[in-house]
Amino acid sequence: MSEVVSYNREGNIGVITVNYPPVNALGQAVRSGLLAALEQGQKDAGAKVLLLVCEGRTFIAGADIREFGKPMQEPTLPNLVNTFENSDKPLVAAIHGTALGGGLETALSCHYRVAVSSAKVGLPEVKLGLLPGAGGTQRLPRLTGARKALEMITTGEFVGAKDALALGILDAVEDGDDIHAVGMVYAQKVIDEGKPVRRVRDITDKIEADKGSDVFDQFREELKKRARGLFSPFKCVDAVEAAFNLPFDEGMKRERELFMECMESPQRAGLIHSFFGEREVSKVKGLPKDTPVRDVKSVGIIGAGTMGGGIAMNFVNVGIPVTIVEVKQDALDKGLAIIRRNYENSAKKGKLTQEQVEQRMALITPSLTYDDFRDVDLVIEAVFENMAIKKEIFAKLDEVCKPGAILASNTSTLDIDEIASATRRPEDVVGMHFFSPANVMKLLENVRGSKTSDEVKASVMAVAKKIKKVGVMVGNCYGFVGNRMLHKRGTEAMSLVDEGATPQQVDKVLTDLGFPMGQFAMSDLAGIDVGYRIREERRKAGQDIPASWLDKLAEQGRLGQKTQAGVYKYEEGSRKPVPDPEVEQLIEQFRKEQGITPREITDQEILERCVYVMINEGAKILEEGIADRPLDIDIVWIYGYGFPAYRGGPMFWADQEGLDTILAAVKKYHSTVGGEQWEPAALLERLVGEGKTFGDL
Repeated sequence: MSEVVSYNREGNIGVITVNYPPVNALGQAVRSGLLAALEQGQKDAGAKVLLLVCEGRTFIAGADIREFGKPMQEPTLPNLVNTFENSDKPLVAAIHGTALGGGLETALSCHYRVAVSSAKVGLPEVKLGLLPGAGGTQRLPRLTGARKALEMITTGEFVGAKDALALGILDAVEDGDDIHAVGMVYAQKVIDEGKPVRRVRDITDKIEADKGSDVFDQFREELKKRARGLFSPFKCVDAVEAAFNLPFDEGMKRERELFMECMESPQRAGLIHSFFGEREVSKVKGLPKDTPVRDVKSVGIIGAGTMGGGIAMNFVNVGIPVTIVEVKQDALDKGLAIIRRNYENSAKKGKLTQEQVEQRMALITPSLTYDDFRDVDLVIEAVFENMAIKKEIFAKLDEVCKPGAILASNTSTLDIDEIASATRRPEDVVGMHFFSPANVMKLLENVRGSKTSDEVKASVMAVAKKIKKVGVMVGNCYGFVGNRMLHKRGTEAMSLVDEGATPQQVDKVLTDLGFPMGQFAMSDLAGIDVGYRIREERRKAGQDIPASWLDKLAEQGRLGQKTQAGVYKYEEGSRKPVPDPEVEQLIEQFRKEQGITPREITDQEILERCVYVMINEGAKILEEGIADRPLDIDIVWIYGYGFPAYRGGPMFWADQEGLDTILAAVKKYHSTVGGEQWEPAALLERLVGEGKTFGDL
């Protein structure tokens, strides 16, 4: 008997227990142990029913990530779950924590499922570019019907126990946290009521109800909008459809064929890279694991605008009280009204109760004085990009805040060290760059200054986790990681339009690559005035930033979506960008003023100049130690800027493209276009010379 799985009989119930910390993953030892325990239970004449239960904090939470990329050893999971389902004795799964992926597939192969009310279930394989490969696509729709199975499998989202009960995935939900006791009570009920072996494969009423309907065609149309560019969600639909069109065993074969197609897709490699990368970035290079972390129990935020309000929501969502300071009462009132409206909208969608809305609003204290920051553990400044104003604010914070308070700036580009110089405690100053909308976007780019203490670095990474963000620690330079690369892309996008491309042509190349929106649509969303103010700030600092037609739009009050006109125009209530003849005329006039004769520009040139320039800059960022690893850059771009996760991020994608191809193009544009952005990165040249990739670093 495997030590990670045990079998023993308690009365007339045979108990199979998995104990494989931390999450009872389905590694080979667990699979072998489960098979052996099942055989023992089948042979045990005293056992009338078998109970599957897990020790620790969770039921089986999926595959063992330590086995990713390795050949599957026997017994395979599909064979194991089929053996479970074929048990002659009733088999009960008792679920606590999360039953995910192969864990839920194992539970579905049991004849009955009971869970504690805090449990969650789900099939998240699609997030790794896969589909459930051990009967999940065939068994789940037999319990839930087609649409709900499609929703769960193509999104990979979890379902709470009570919802899972209503859907038919679970047979009972009980309060309490003693999963062993809950399982024993239900198993005894199976015996007392003479419940038979009930195999999910034999349940057909939901199959018959949806057979021949147009639900699959409808769902594919919905997916074209929601999962554009992704491969595996459509394969998931094909697999679920097989459950309705084929006998069970043939459906299982079809699921396996489609699973292998996903395994061989290049998208899987990119999604696996981003999956592991998200976990890896929490480990900050050079930061000792035992570094003390400051407890953040209260937060102050300066600025009640869109960004400040969004940041505040992150904290109150996890029960941390926030004090928001503004200079004027009307700005404070407006900011709080927007926060309330966001929560009210969530309540209308059923995501919050009205009581929860009021609880969250009660955690926000509005104020017009910095004195109310005296006792907070963390202050985040979220005003617009102006160094003089930020330094003035930090000087005030230095006077008011208690010793040990973390002083953070939400700056997207400015020098953290210069901001810190306004205080007598630069070791407590750090950048915490949230992305807009801050209550939605998952990335938190934490920026270390030259004097930021290890304790503060560790603390802001812990804060990211607490507020459910993906925190990445980066170094201090203009634009840090994300915006530094974005501004290089923006420069090329502008130049391409100057030279003859249209904004919509540039944007289409980027969306075809998998970005949710292009460079110019993104400018409209963020607000053209944001970039304009940044350029003006750089001009004040003595940098040579040439005038552009984008500046003219800002000066005309065309600020993007918020004014219904920017690079594109927007109909009332619509976010859809529509090309505007007025902007085309403005661009033509700008070309004439600059003496530029427009030329035909290919999509390939746009791709190379907008994306290869990012790769070259990313290599420089690595050279300088601004990012510790290529995957840090990848995660910043996936979660902060919408780089398609299935392509793995810009540096991972560059390895797939071929660094020699990219370097050749960089050298070509260095000689034809010019500019420091095309100066080949020494790291890129070295890797190509050594026949290595970013993945080798």
